[in-house]
Amino acid sequence: MNNLKSGFVSIVGRSNVGKSTLLNRIIGEKISIISNKPQTTRFNLKLIYNSLDSQIIFVDTPGVQNPKNKLGEFMLKESKNSLKDVDLILYMVDSNLEIGELDNKIIDILEKINLPKICVINKIDTLNSEDLSKIILKYEDINLFDKIIPISASEGTNVYNLIDSIKSFLPFGPRYYSDDMITDLIERDIVAEIIREKTLNLLRDEIPHGINILIEKFSLRKYKPIIDIDAVICVEKKSHKGMVIGKNGSMILKIGKFARLDIEKFLDSKVNLKLFVKIDDDWRSKSFKVKEFGYFRK
Repeated sequence: MNNLKSGFVSIVGRSNVGKSTLLNRIIGEKISIISNKPQTTRFNLKLIYNSLDSQIIFVDTPGVQNPKNKLGEFMLKESKNSLKDVDLILYMVDSNLEIGELDNKIIDILEKINLPKICVINKIDTLNSEDLSKIILKYEDINLFDKIIPISASEGTNVYNLIDSIKSFLPFGPRYYSDDMITDLIERDIVAEIIREKTLNLLRDEIPHGINILIEKFSLRKYKPIIDIDAVICVEKKSHKGMVIGKNGSMILKIGKFARLDIEKFLDSKVNLKLFVKIDDDWRSKSFKVKEFGYFRK
């Protein structure tokens, strides 16, 4: 008899509620990039949790938002598509005491889907017990969720309880991926995301949303245990190019330094990282550019 619980779990919610922080905590590796800016996650990404009695395939999704361009339209479609062919939906909210417009939009979508749903209330480390009780009551009154679980993804509070609850909703089944896999992304895609994370965290608010990273070279050097990586930072405006480079190259050097440290840790290898900057005018509003940069559905 098969005693393994396995299945697919979609995690949805507004931008910045902590979806990627939670998944990195569960997986034990930093795969989903983290930033306090919206539009950090741009496409659906599978992260795989393995234990002796389970394999949970999480689908990390872009935060639901009102699209302002072709990239935004793609991201909203990705969020909706993540709700197909899964066994369970995690709807994640944060410590906000009010249910806002975007949350109501997500709830409307979830009401039409006949799947078990867990409401995960994140950032409880910022709440007192009275406010937490008020939030729990608000989501109980919606009468949509099979369970409501408060957690702190950053602190790790109650995360193991959440994992146990997820397992209780999953069917018995096979391992869909080998037990040494933690994501369906290839290494060069993760490297591109690490570089993009550094631009999100180091640059001014209006610039990072228009940034895309292209990996042009990714190769192990002959006779030396060094990986050579050439990456292009694509920006939408000439003025943005100057800001990415910085005075006397100071900003691009900083982006490269922090990115290289994380990439070396991820690849467990010395890395020679070279960064270049290229202007691609207003690419987020052009369907063909959004597709060319890899944001499309096959």
